[in-house]
Amino acid sequence: MKIKTYLLSGVAMLLSSTVPAMAQEAGSPSIANIGETTGGDIVVTAQRRPEKIRDVPIAVSVLDSGKLSAISEGGADILSLAGRVPSLYVESSNGRYAPRLYIRGLGNVDFDFNASQPVSVVLDDVVLENVYLKSFPLFDVESVEVLKGPQGTLFGRNTPAGVVKMDTRRPDQDADGQAQFTLGEMGTIRGEVGLTIPATDTLSFRVAGLVNHRDNWVDNGYEETTFNRPGHDLGGFDDIAGRIHAQWQPDDRLSVLLTLQARDYRGTGTLNRANVLTTGSNKLNERYDRDRVYYDGGRNNPQAQHTKSQALHVDYDLGTATLTGIVSAYQGGSSGRGDIDGGVLGTTQGSGTIPFPSETGTLSSDLDQQTYEVRLASNGNSRFGWQLGAFYWHESFELISASWNGTGGLDPTVISTLNQKSDSWSVFGQVRYDVTDSLRLTGGARWTRDERDLVAERTLGRYFIDTRSVSDDQPSWDVSALYRVSPQVSLFGRIARGYRGPSIQGRIASSDILTTADSETIISYEIGIKTATPDNRFRADLTAYTYRIDDPQFTAIGGQGNFNQLINARRGIGRGVEFEASANPLPGLILTGGVSYNFTRISDPDMLVAFCGAACTVRDPIVDVGTTRRAAINGNPFPQAPRWLMNLTASYTHELAGGSKLYAQTDWVAQSDFNIFLYDATEFHVGTNFEGGARLGWRSPSDGVDVFAFARNITNESNVIGAIDFNNLTAFVNDPRVIGGGVAFQF
Repeated sequence: MKIKTYLLSGVAMLLSSTVPAMAQEAGSPSIANIGETTGGDIVVTAQRRPEKIRDVPIAVSVLDSGKLSAISEGGADILSLAGRVPSLYVESSNGRYAPRLYIRGLGNVDFDFNASQPVSVVLDDVVLENVYLKSFPLFDVESVEVLKGPQGTLFGRNTPAGVVKMDTRRPDQDADGQAQFTLGEMGTIRGEVGLTIPATDTLSFRVAGLVNHRDNWVDNGYEETTFNRPGHDLGGFDDIAGRIHAQWQPDDRLSVLLTLQARDYRGTGTLNRANVLTTGSNKLNERYDRDRVYYDGGRNNPQAQHTKSQALHVDYDLGTATLTGIVSAYQGGSSGRGDIDGGVLGTTQGSGTIPFPSETGTLSSDLDQQTYEVRLASNGNSRFGWQLGAFYWHESFELISASWNGTGGLDPTVISTLNQKSDSWSVFGQVRYDVTDSLRLTGGARWTRDERDLVAERTLGRYFIDTRSVSDDQPSWDVSALYRVSPQVSLFGRIARGYRGPSIQGRIASSDILTTADSETIISYEIGIKTATPDNRFRADLTAYTYRIDDPQFTAIGGQGNFNQLINARRGIGRGVEFEASANPLPGLILTGGVSYNFTRISDPDMLVAFCGAACTVRDPIVDVGTTRRAAINGNPFPQAPRWLMNLTASYTHELAGGSKLYAQTDWVAQSDFNIFLYDATEFHVGTNFEGGARLGWRSPSDGVDVFAFARNITNESNVIGAIDFNNLTAFVNDPRVIGGGVAFQF
């Protein structure tokens, strides 16, 4: 795998050095001019049409390709998006191949691949519903738009929290390209390349690729002492992905885009660290060693995943309207294994005492997703605009899981198989009307039918088989108003109803229980103001929102019985404020930042959940239920919902006499005040996490070459981002500091 990585990196560099230099459209952000784009209006497609961001009556934030490149250059994955815009959080307990996204506190902590999520990821107009697909790496990306609040009117399914909309660079008739190559500590290598190749006057291609590699850098202290095998055993990864866009435009009316993608990933899963928290404290203790773990199982936590996809996007201009059709298919498989308890049985050294071993894994998980969408949208900028369409989504999923006996043997003691099939049909429409030149009203509606069937069977160990089927149909809708106070100032208000279909949970490796959750519905209200100076040197957006969820779906994870069960609470509420701004106060100096306050609360006096089996300090009321004890969580915040999210970037560019440029930039992000689980415990409450990055570099006069040094997690923070609670006080943390250098080209 390392040989393949180095070869592909070399190919990327060769391409970048042999393609002739070409002019890039002024003001277009790229990996070679990070932080230097000023002026011009920000254009988004949050409502399925290009619009200035000030003309969109919803809260939407944008991350351009420059910022994405900066936060990824040390080998980061999609988890690095956490906090980069107000109200967006991302975490995972499954390494690099199953991220969980949250917007305004709404998400799902369930770590299983068949779990549903209230945040939808849409890549090039295709919904990536399964958490398995949401880890597809970001490369050759034009921009990421974060649409906050229910978005069910126009986007896919299960969007009560919002949508993360990712658009990659598409080909046109001008040959161009960009590439970046970085080297860093721990053998970190990242290479990215994207080329537009016009073949004829009507046919062009965009070819893009990514190589992301890190050497193993963490020692397994148990193997060193027991088997005399010193060396780095864990922490590395190889992530290779590619994409081909082929665009055919035979005339001004017809546009056909074919997209093929593939990914091959192999690496180390989450590094659980036993007993690194101390009873009564949420701080890492003296047992924590970033460079060492103690595992007697899990075979050093390997994981692998491969996916491929095909999509066809057709637009036909009928004159007064455009007809769009999108057909897509995703296929994939994965496997993984892990020492879940994070320690060694029968010792007080290294990992400390664990009461029993826990080793689980996925022998295979096979996924097939298909989507079909057709929509008709009016053309032009008349006072009245409209669009309508239909959408179908299908997913079939097989998950084979195992639990091992904890002695390091090859044979599992329990094997379970889940087969899940899901279907969703919907029809939707939206209209907008400009009452005056200043006032625009918009309204939309969607009707959705969801069906899901699960067959769970345990074939080794205690034989068990059971089935569940759930279905529902619900409307989603929104109404909004936008008032242009001036060309540079807009006020908006929006009311929206969102819906997430019913879910099934079937983790039968540790129980004989299949659980279901009814549909959840949300009513959201938001108001805001979007402003900018005439020259766009200063921008600021401010939004206030509140929402209520009926029957919110939560996942009760862990506790003494190591449960993973779906539950519906009676109600949940949320409210908050989001602010973001950018400024160009001096020539060469650009500042951007954002902050959000997100308050959430579970409202259900009867809701009881299992709590930690280790010696943790639960701050909720404890209720005896027969022979068991439960925590009453009424009034608690949603899990993994930081109350505060903050980000700040600053860059300064100084032009030299010959036209070349020196620049410096830094970016910081922080999350504060959240519980890891549904219950409130001192050890599993996170105070404040933060990370910073920096880059120093030189650009050529044409901006075609950029040579730089960088540091990610520059202060080497060890932030607790998750925990295991059923066995001991186990936690896992963020990636370490990576210092390195690189070169980028645009041509």
